Amino acid sequence: MSEENKTTESHWQREAIEKLAMSTLAEQKVARRWSILFKALLYIYLFIVLFYVLGLFGLNKKSSSSHTALIDINGVIAAGGEVNADSVMLSLHNAYDNKGTKGIILRINSPGGSPVQAGMINDEIRRLKRLHPTIPVYAVVEDICASGGYYIAVAADKIYVDKASIVGSIGVLMDGYGFTEAMKKVGVERRLMTAGENKAMLDPFLPINPKHQVLAQAMLNEIHEQFKAVVRQGRGTRLKETPEIFSGLFWSGEQSIKLGLADALGSADYVAREVIKEDQIEDFSNQEDLASRVAKRIGASASAVIGESLSKSILSSSQIKLR
Repeated sequence: MSEENKTTESHWQREAIEKLAMSTLAEQKVARRWSILFKALLYIYLFIVLFYVLGLFGLNKKSSSSHTALIDINGVIAAGGEVNADSVMLSLHNAYDNKGTKGIILRINSPGGSPVQAGMINDEIRRLKRLHPTIPVYAVVEDICASGGYYIAVAADKIYVDKASIVGSIGVLMDGYGFTEAMKKVGVERRLMTAGENKAMLDPFLPINPKHQVLAQAMLNEIHEQFKAVVRQGRGTRLKETPEIFSGLFWSGEQSIKLGLADALGSADYVAREVIKEDQIEDFSNQEDLASRVAKRIGASASAVIGESLSKSILSSSQIKLR
């Protein structure tokens, strides 16, 4: 074999070895990246499981020593919202089931919301009070206890307020928008087909139908009467009923005591210390645990969030609210 051929063969061998080495390195990098990814996913999964287990078996347990149970009702009342019946009722059950609970404080700071959710909470409070007559329930109002918030408060044995709290607004509303004139100006035609003459009731893109307006008003009046009955039941002879009490007006905490809407001035600490006679306060407010929050963030998709937001914005135009 000539020297030239030997040189060519040697050069070809070196190139083949270099290519093989580079290919091996590339495969190792890819394998290492996949390994890191799988390990990261495994660690995330283990962390979620760990937080879930800790939440179930240790971190969320309340002490059995003597205490006042505190449940925060903070925000708008709505199914799946800041305040909802499932969450509040779970807090109530946990507080009542704890042997150390000497009394329960509902610390309310809510402008109102769903009459259904508020009504479910009110019913459950009264039911649990009958089952546990030795454990008193007190509502303590902070900034605002209006409409649906007050609907919940009247289930308590007594209502305590700050002198500057906002209390009342015993009324019902159904709000929405009408776009008919705007559509005329823009030149948009509404095309809607229904099966059922009242199916398009309160459609914001159609002129209001007098018949539908009468039907909606009758429903609002009915729910208002339900609200009034709950207030009368909860406040009894303490309520100094006047034509304005159920008109939707609201008052300061100081004035609400004079009207019988509330009983006395007092904070949560005051009620625990001076009324329940147990100044150790344990918070039983149902809060979403870390594992659930992480799981939701991992599993949630942007399209689902956008879809839910759009649905809520459309439905809100015809929702009935205690606000």
